[in-house]
Amino acid sequence: MKDCGMARIHSHRHGKSHQTRPPNKTNPSWVTTTPDEARTTILKLAKEGVTPSRIGQTLRDDYGVPLVKMLLGKSVGEVLSEGKAAPKLPQDLQDLIDRALRVQRHLKSHKSDRKNVHSLELVEAKIYRLSKYYKERGILPSDFKYTAVVAQLA
Repeated sequence: MKDCGMARIHSHRHGKSHQTRPPNKTNPSWVTTTPDEARTTILKLAKEGVTPSRIGQTLRDDYGVPLVKMLLGKSVGEVLSEGKAAPKLPQDLQDLIDRALRVQRHLKSHKSDRKNVHSLELVEAKIYRLSKYYKERGILPSDFKYTAVVAQLA
């Protein structure tokens, strides 16, 4: 397994857990799904409210597509934005916001849980950093603002 060399943001460890992608850039000969079928499946799943990463997993597990980018020449997110079915927020940012809301809900009933107060601060720091990145790239509007509800519990 290849070490990526970079440490995680808020830990002292190097992250080594990840999927190993197929080594070649061409679609394997055993894939029977056509690009049009994959595109319609992606848009159908998006209309049902399935997240982009779950769409990729569904295509991999149920339809035998190892990597959407090899089949279509573009990622699931690009297909969704072309089909006007892209989510309002990028999935990684939405997942961080959901995690912050779960921690805030926990802290409402456990006010003296100092460890989770600190973890909320770390999650919110990641949200601020990621939203700044997406604003610079033009993916988020420049007036997007994440407001911390329970940031000052300490």
